[in-house]
Amino acid sequence: MSLIRIAPGRYRSASQEDTIDLGALVADELVEGDVLVLTGGLGVGKTHLTKGISAGLGDGHPVTSPTFSLMAVHDGGRIPLFHFDLYRLEHAYELEDTGIYDVLGYEGVCVLEWGEQFQDELTDGFLSVTLVRIEDDPEARDIVLEPHGARAEELVDAIDRAVCARVEA
Repeated sequence: MSLIRIAPGRYRSASQEDTIDLGALVADELVEGDVLVLTGGLGVGKTHLTKGISAGLGDGHPVTSPTFSLMAVHDGGRIPLFHFDLYRLEHAYELEDTGIYDVLGYEGVCVLEWGEQFQDELTDGFLSVTLVRIEDDPEARDIVLEPHGARAEELVDAIDRAVCARVEA
């Protein structure tokens, strides 16, 4: 793994594999009710991070972005992963048709791609994960974790410890 820790909750991924590996480290720290809101442009690695989370939870099924179905359930691991892609939604009232309110913060883990536009309608406690391309390296990404709420703060601390342990190993 060539993942670099820049600061607590801030990492540099050199490749898609690094992003997937970070997702697996994140998965180790997740519990039922955790919500992650993934933010970043098209093709920046949100789905690769989700692939790592799903694999880290123990689900062996392929992960693709549920752009047209809006939600995919990966329930072959230690806890279910509800993967939402809200890119096509324009209004908050459309959230009701996605099934998000049935699981958000209660069952399994919710990973929301493009969920930043609906943060106020979804939940008070979540972990914002922002992925940003690095201009001089087309494969590299900065990944920034920003906690919203006490559980998210605990999650960032646990992820940071896991990353430090992996990088030092």
